[in-house]
Amino acid sequence: MVVAAHPQAAAIGVAVLKNGGNAIDAAVAVSLAVGVAEPYGSGLGGKLMLLYYEAKSGRTFVVEAMDAAGSLEVAAYVKRPVEDRSYGYGSVCVPGLAAGLWAAHQKWGAKPWAEAVQPAITLAREGFRILPKSREFFEESEKKLHRGDAEIARLYLPDGKLPRVGALLPNEDLARTMEAFARGGRDGFYRGPVAEKIVAASQQGRGVLTLGDFARYEARIVEPMTMDFRGYRLVCAPPPASGAALFLPIMKVLEHETFSPGGLRTAANLDRIGRVWRVVGPEAFKIVADVPESRFLFEKLLAPDSIAALRQRARLPAEPARRKSARLDDPFFESVMAATTHWLVADAQGNIVCATQSQSLHFGAGVVPPGTGIVMNDSMSNFAFTDPKNLNYVVPGKRARSTISPTIVFRDVQPALAIGLPGAARIPTAMLQVLLDRLALNRPLADAIGDTRFHLVSSFAKGEGDSFEAEGSFPAAEAAALVALGWKVALPEAAGTGRHFGGINAIEFNADGSLTGYADPRRTNVAAGW
Repeated sequence: MVVAAHPQAAAIGVAVLKNGGNAIDAAVAVSLAVGVAEPYGSGLGGKLMLLYYEAKSGRTFVVEAMDAAGSLEVAAYVKRPVEDRSYGYGSVCVPGLAAGLWAAHQKWGAKPWAEAVQPAITLAREGFRILPKSREFFEESEKKLHRGDAEIARLYLPDGKLPRVGALLPNEDLARTMEAFARGGRDGFYRGPVAEKIVAASQQGRGVLTLGDFARYEARIVEPMTMDFRGYRLVCAPPPASGAALFLPIMKVLEHETFSPGGLRTAANLDRIGRVWRVVGPEAFKIVADVPESRFLFEKLLAPDSIAALRQRARLPAEPARRKSARLDDPFFESVMAATTHWLVADAQGNIVCATQSQSLHFGAGVVPPGTGIVMNDSMSNFAFTDPKNLNYVVPGKRARSTISPTIVFRDVQPALAIGLPGAARIPTAMLQVLLDRLALNRPLADAIGDTRFHLVSSFAKGEGDSFEAEGSFPAAEAAALVALGWKVALPEAAGTGRHFGGINAIEFNADGSLTGYADPRRTNVAAGW
């Protein structure tokens, strides 16, 4: 089974599996193909967080390949305007995805490396198909594409216009870049002509990247975070991914709660969830970053005494907002336009890849180094800049935190489901509601994914009162009841639109050995298997 954000990428993954490749071989092909077919969402210019369940050992590994800050002078950099930290070469980190794929394949791949990369090369050379929702994301970023980087405009505004639905959009430069990656492996990207082109463009554009930054970058293979919940074990991405630090403690606080009748999305149940969210949020905010102590602090947050204290605080009257206008230092309140994708692969041997990749905002920094075809990330915007004591404060070589949350759920040591999604700040909320629906309320996974999506905007970051956002299908009576309980309610988009509320992709592992793929139609997702 392959679930991915574009039909051509999913088809490529299936072909690799049918030709004898394992889950990691297909993962390399799918990841790179998604980067071709969703240039606004992810790719070689961005980051990767990959969970790999190895069936023969029963272990789950994490390939952490988050974007890393370059050789900046911190005192000077933090004085730059916000715009300079979120757009253009000044916002670009050393991308991690290429190193992550290489590290995973070196350790677990079965087919030759070049063979796994080749399908994406062909896709880039021949062109990917523009789908209706692809066109919407291009349209939302049209101003960025027109802003001045000649390369990104040349590639993604053919004849100066948005690509039409059904058209094929090739990228010959990216095909050649991936050919170098296929020939040279990790060094084909982080050393030699590709790295030199990226660094030259960075230095010309007031960026902070050096050839040394690229040469030093390595993906890390680390242990996941785990938590038991109602007979299940959740295995999640560790810091510097921050999403699980939100939804895991909230789930643990609510583990033994009896939810009110009527489903998760009643005012009574959302009020209960929201009360827990607003006490967990500030605690999670403090602990997640690319620092050694972050894992210990995360585990401490999940300890029984901590959960008991959070549960007690959540039952008390609402505390006053403790932070005002903290957006720059807050990883949980990223832009609606945050660009990410989630994909999954399961092979016949029982191996599973559950991965989220991103370049931060749509079309990243809005720049493509000439001759590379690579849309670069703007992950510098995910660091903290105002408080040196913040664990996420920017430091050369440090990796920025992100809400991405790939997760595998086990029951009796066997995989039950693998799940994740794009959506910036709305990733942890979506994971929370779908996992509660499935694991606590025993709803079918399709219903949990397809139901009205909601999101909590907490006052601790915005200083303007707690509010719920939801899709337009949220019942008016429940909205009125939430308002009566003291919450604000906003319905920013029609149900299923997928701009605010990203599309969840998942695979469920059934008791009879069969697989069920779930491709959320809020995005261009598709599930394919046999």
